[in-house]
Amino acid sequence: MTEVATRRPLGAPCWVSLLVRNLDAMEDFYGHLFGWEFSIGPTPFGSYVRATLHGRSVAGIGEIPKNRHLPVAWTTYLATDDADATAELIRDCGGTVGVGPLDAGAAGRMALASDPAGAVFGVWQPLAQHGVEVMGEPGTLAWNELITREASGVGKFYAAVFGYDLEAVVSADFDYLTLHLNGEPVAGIHGVGRALPRDRGAHWMTYFAVEDVDTTARQVVELGGHVVRAPRESAYGRLATVADPEGAVFTVIRTTG
Repeated sequence: MTEVATRRPLGAPCWVSLLVRNLDAMEDFYGHLFGWEFSIGPTPFGSYVRATLHGRSVAGIGEIPKNRHLPVAWTTYLATDDADATAELIRDCGGTVGVGPLDAGAAGRMALASDPAGAVFGVWQPLAQHGVEVMGEPGTLAWNELITREASGVGKFYAAVFGYDLEAVVSADFDYLTLHLNGEPVAGIHGVGRALPRDRGAHWMTYFAVEDVDTTARQVVELGGHVVRAPRESAYGRLATVADPEGAVFTVIRTTG
């Protein structure tokens, strides 16, 4: 478990948020799966709740307005001290800003953007709400990873915007970059080539820590979701990729540490 520092450095993943069609149903799903409780959060677009675990903020869930056709998906937010300046830099480096920057009540200032390969991510400038308050505990954020066609090119975009140091995995058949800030790994970029899902394209994957991956995967199915990739071993721990009842995909992992 890692208690998270109040102020995150530029580029550090600081929040994850989910857009859904039925907020009550998804509160029920994630509440049963991870033990989350919910309180009303900022509402720049409509109904939005903040998920907490033992009183600490871990994620957000918002309801898609009835007249909007937006994808149901988890979004990774990257920290900034100036959302407006970061939005301009995103545009200058070949990305697109689709929403904002705008104020999310007193919580902070945010924008939604996409990188040159089309992967959507958020930018968060904190005011009252700094982001997740704990990581690595079961039911909380464990890792954020960009799934894209090729890692190197898009890695240069993120390095230019957020100042990451890029560390490549030396392998002939594994295209992977780890993003470092102040010498610490904070996220990854996985180039999967033709294995990139056609129905999703490039996207950021949210990883949640769990005590038992196999049990959690079964619970996902029992609660109305489904398993996208069955539980398996990895260099970083046992993991499984699953989807909630509305189709939002995420990964659950039990880390080796």
